[in-house]
Amino acid sequence: MTQSSAIGPLPGYLIERYKAWHNLRFAENRAWFARLAKEGQRPRAMMISCTDSRVNTAEIFGAEPGDLFLVRNVAGLVPPYTPDHRHHGTSAAVEYAVNVLKVAHVVVVGHSNCGGVKACHDMCAGLAPELEAETSFIGRWMDILRPGYERVATKHSDADARCQALEKEAVLTSLENIGSFPFVAEAVAAGDLTLHGAFIDIGTGGLLVYREGAGFAAP
Repeated sequence: MTQSSAIGPLPGYLIERYKAWHNLRFAENRAWFARLAKEGQRPRAMMISCTDSRVNTAEIFGAEPGDLFLVRNVAGLVPPYTPDHRHHGTSAAVEYAVNVLKVAHVVVVGHSNCGGVKACHDMCAGLAPELEAETSFIGRWMDILRPGYERVATKHSDADARCQALEKEAVLTSLENIGSFPFVAEAVAAGDLTLHGAFIDIGTGGLLVYREGAGFAAP
């Protein structure tokens, strides 16, 4: 690193939060953390959600250390099965969760007011041509949801309604894509794995769950 490197020490407020956690939560559960370190993790479920700072799925679902295998990315998307030797962080996590950790559930969680979904909507609607550039990481990632946009675009003439529909369609697209992984399909067929879809409303805190044939509804 050069002297002009932007890498610096952790902000003070993060250090203070760490100390508070270590002195309270860690100290009270020291034996449990030691067991996790020695025996490894055995989460029952994998949860795939958005990087949005307003949606803390671990807190929402009351997760304790070792309870949930968490993956967060822009819009909480799962790409289709594409073994092309490129970088696939989410796909690697799915493989590890299903084949190594043997989770019983994979939950895809969408949310309201999603900036990633809005970017996909605007790109596909021709409102954000900069995202069509090959150099746009956001645009190329949101290409995963392009088929979903095409499904909702013909049903909603209003842009806000399209975005809201696309937020839920993102969950369905990811569930469809994760099912394209051969080892996921095998685990589902064997009865060892169940896939789930959920949706969080940021403003109300409401939860909707997806049921095949019935759509999204309150649990």
